[in-house]
Amino acid sequence: MADKLVIKVTAGSDSPERCSQAFTVAAVAVASGVEVSLWLTGESAWFALPGRAAEFELPHSAPLPDLLDAVLAGGSVTLCTQCAARRDITAEDVLEGVRIAGAQVFVAEAMAEGVRALVY
Repeated sequence: MADKLVIKVTAGSDSPERCSQAFTVAAVAVASGVEVSLWLTGESAWFALPGRAAEFELPHSAPLPDLLDAVLAGGSVTLCTQCAARRDITAEDVLEGVRIAGAQVFVAEAMAEGVRALVY
């Protein structure tokens, strides 16, 4: 089994099922004791902002704020640098515990020994 799971979610409200799947897998992995790094890119970048996850709705899925809180409590959440810049999101804007980092950090995490990476 991998020691760490890196998940890159590119979808937000534009593709709710893909988005929910990524957050669900991340939260379940954290609950299972797996080290998780969740990357918010593309339209999922908005969920780094306070209150935005509460606006997300998908029938028969766990509430996105609960999934995000679970990952923040037991893993790490990173907002893509370029995605943040394109949306005028700064470090002062994001939820506590969310960091902003770029492709170099993602590649380093994804390529480390004992890591599995998923993209949604």
